[in-house]
Amino acid sequence: MVHTHFTTLISPQNLDALMQTAAGGGAPVVIFDCRFDLAAPAAGEAAYVDGHIFGAFYLNLDRDLSGPTTGKNGRHPLPDRDELVRLLAAYGVSNGQQVVAYDAQGGVYAARLWWLLRWLGHEAVAVLDGGLPAWQAAGLPLDAAVPEDPPQGTFTPGEPLATTADAAALERNLSTHERLVIDARAPDRYRGENETLDPVGGHIPGAANRFFKDNLGPDGRFKPAATLRAEFSQLLGTQHPERVISQCGSGVTACHNLLAMEVAGLHGASLYPGSWSEWCADPRRPVATGAQP
Repeated sequence: MVHTHFTTLISPQNLDALMQTAAGGGAPVVIFDCRFDLAAPAAGEAAYVDGHIFGAFYLNLDRDLSGPTTGKNGRHPLPDRDELVRLLAAYGVSNGQQVVAYDAQGGVYAARLWWLLRWLGHEAVAVLDGGLPAWQAAGLPLDAAVPEDPPQGTFTPGEPLATTADAAALERNLSTHERLVIDARAPDRYRGENETLDPVGGHIPGAANRFFKDNLGPDGRFKPAATLRAEFSQLLGTQHPERVISQCGSGVTACHNLLAMEVAGLHGASLYPGSWSEWCADPRRPVATGAQP
């Protein structure tokens, strides 16, 4: 049997089929529950304990999917690569193995894990489209048992499939305008209004706004690839996808736009991990407000 890897999104039905195959001795799939709430950091894990997809392990955005903060490197810096590799291997991940990430927040936190695995060179990772609500809507069960420790995986990092841009690149871009910066935050925060997470409101001068929730349809699933391609192409104009830098408040929802671009077939955009929370931590960096880039 030829096993096709899922590299962007996976439907509840396809994940269920993979799990059935694995239970019958087929290729194993490693599932991670990434539910989180920025306003209540313990809520995701509490929800996981109440019920999750069978066999799923819990990963916490602050503890597992981010590195230590210094006050200057943003609210969710990237984790140490070697530590992340060790963590994933401890949960049974091996090279080439299908990994699936899900949450109940439209895929925001699951997309962060998707991006991190690609950053480590792992292509076989997908986000559960529609997350836990879609899983339950499909009549699929939840499980409250915490899974037993899996056999140690043999995960080793490969050539990165995801790239980053740092603050220096963004500062250079203020004058060169070589790159298109896309801000994934809600329009009001982009304009500099209702800022509750960072000490300064506004956006990086020149950045265009694409609210990550615009990637989803009313059912909470990603819009069709053709729709996403049309919408992002309108934003990109003549700019190549590889010249795009995705950012948000702290490098999390930016991954949602990067996933949407991959679904759309627009490959190669970079993540600015520090995002607005790093940018605004240095008072020398300029700030724009209002609806215009």
